[in-house]
Amino acid sequence: MQRALRQTLPALTFVLSACAASGGTAERGAVPAEAGVSAEPGAAMEHQHGEADAAVGPGYTAADVRFMQDMIGHHEQALLMTAMAPGRDAREMVLRLVQKIDISQRDEIALMKAWLTERNQPLPDEHHMHGMLMPGMLTDSQLAQLRAARGPEFERLFLTLMIQHHEGALHMVDMLFETPGAAQDSDIFRFVTDVVTDQSDEIDIMMHMLELLAANRGSETR
Repeated sequence: MQRALRQTLPALTFVLSACAASGGTAERGAVPAEAGVSAEPGAAMEHQHGEADAAVGPGYTAADVRFMQDMIGHHEQALLMTAMAPGRDAREMVLRLVQKIDISQRDEIALMKAWLTERNQPLPDEHHMHGMLMPGMLTDSQLAQLRAARGPEFERLFLTLMIQHHEGALHMVDMLFETPGAAQDSDIFRFVTDVVTDQSDEIDIMMHMLELLAANRGSETR
């Protein structure tokens, strides 16, 4: 899986370079106005924890455990989004990004589950993962919009909503760092800093892709 992920990076780097060469710029946290997607009330609300318990242990806090449990559910929704891409007539550059996100999120879910299991902490159950609306997570209405879209509309919605989703994950990391005593475990610290780096980079790529798609709107080239 890691080899497949590495194979996607040159193409994505090329896409980002092409976008930059076209003169497009993007500021993180500001989805282009033409995206036309508005998060419904509660889309970025703070969530209430579900059934999974969290306990303090050597070198980690209950907040660390809850973060890992919650982020598994957050990542699971990203996989739900990437699973919609096949058969939606999306461009190759978008499909390559979808593949990169899918591989990285699966790998990170495996890492988080291993971290919890090694510390005898419960994995989140289905209710915990799907019964809450964590920062950045899509509402049922937004998921339905994405599922119904095809072609350029799917591309636009996928990129816009995945930016929202990634920014929610970054907000969750911020909340973890703001919790006294949290993120001191070396494995968690390394993981969350990787999440910040990878998802920030992907947000930049998606913002540039949205600009490129908007500039090419109306083109029949696929």
